[in-house]
This record gives sequence, structure tokens and C-alpha cells, in this order.
Amino acid sequence: MDLNLKGKVAIITGSSRGIGKGIAASLAAEGCKVVICGRTEETLFQARDEISSTGNEIVPIVADVTTENDVANVVNETTKKFGRIDILVNNVGGNRRNLFENTSDQDWQDIIQLNLMSHVVMSRAVVPGMKKQGSGVIIFISSIFGRELGGPTLAIYNSTKSAVISLAKVMASELASYNIRVNSVAPGSILFPGGSWDKRYKEDPEKIKAFIKAELPLGRFGKVEEVADLVCFLASERASLITGACINADGGQSRSLI
Repeated sequence: MDLNLKGKVAIITGSSRGIGKGIAASLAAEGCKVVICGRTEETLFQARDEISSTGNEIVPIVADVTTENDVANVVNETTKKFGRIDILVNNVGGNRRNLFENTSDQDWQDIIQLNLMSHVVMSRAVVPGMKKQGSGVIIFISSIFGRELGGPTLAIYNSTKSAVISLAKVMASELASYNIRVNSVAPGSILFPGGSWDKRYKEDPEKIKAFIKAELPLGRFGKVEEVADLVCFLASERASLITGACINADGGQSRSLI
């Protein structure tokens, strides 16, 4: 299926590793001009070199998207180089586990800034340009634990991941008349080198094997490419009727009926 993404300009936040890097690679393979950003120059440029093997243009910008100045720099540099922004994938995120009563105000502020406000500020920065050109796609990477209970110690994570799903829904309604589509993707447990599941597997492989048997109907973790392929589809005109949706990529892991 030709997704007709060739020449589109895409920004992916948190794209030096894991799901973000996979999304950048998939969009580049479809012919997009891709801007990747992350806080660590070494890993960011390594990602650029890996993705560049597709033959498409990859622009790395060192940035901490929890700061408004860095967000403005990413948007300004992208617009200066390419003249437009067609696709924004808000992928950056993290977690800080603790029982609710033991979480601090600083814990909440830090993860809200990372998981929610970075997405808010980045989206707000690209919307005027998308309105002016009369088109655009914004995709938020949430989690199945934004749709249902994540369990003990995940109060902050659950709250922020639910928030971006709600934000995407409201933005989709507000921006539909400008031909800007906004959706969210909710991955399940995704395995990649250096990720949290990779670390847990190395620490206690038997426990993880039991988790897979009990929680993952397909009998395996998800792959980065499986999330990335969904994002590419949503970014394309093949998904032209889809806006305001949250779509799981979880292999049947989640239990929510909606």
C-alpha cells in the first residue's frame, strides 16, 4: 500500500531510541523528511546515522522538549529548512514509580512536564503553521495504561497517559475544520534493546516468561516496528477519516472494552 508520504515533513520527539526511533525510521522509509530530537547528542546522532541508511534526509536537533525555548528551536529550525511541518509525533515520555501516598509534588511536576506539557507546548507550536497550510497530522503516543488501570505504583503514569488521550480528542474536534487530524496510539508492552522490558527480562527472565504467559495473548512482546507502522498509517491520507481516535497496538493485552 502506497501511503503517499513521500516529501512530507515530520518531527518525532524522543526519537533517539526505542519507539521514537522506530517511528522515525518507518516514516523515513516511506519517503518523509524527518526531524529527530532528543537530549543526548551522542545517541541522537547514532540514531541519525542508523536511520539515514534509508537514503532519506534525517535532521537531528539536540533538544529538551520540556523547555519552551528548545521546542521553539525545533519548530523554527524545521520550518526554516523545509518550509513546513506536516506531521508531529509526540512520543517523548517516562515514568516514576511509587505508591501514590509516597509520591512527591516534584515527582508529579516532573512527569507531568515530560509526559503531558511537552506534548502541549510542541503541539501548540506547530498548529499555527498547519492551519496556514490547511493540513497536518498530530499523533500522541500514550499507553494502554492511559485507557485502563495500570496497577499499583503507576498513579502518575496512568494520569498523564490518560491526559494525552483526552487532549488529542479535544484537539481533533477543534482542528477538524482546518484539515488537521489528531489521534493517539496506545502501545502495550513493547520490547526493544535498553528499554524497561529488556532490563526486566535480563534481571529475572523466569518472571518475565510468566508475565508473557499470563498477560500477552499472542505469547510475545510487541515490536517497535508494529507501533511505527500504525503511526505511519495514521499519518497518511489512507487514514483520512480517522481523527479523535485512540488506537491500541497491544496484541490483545489490554482488557478495556472501549
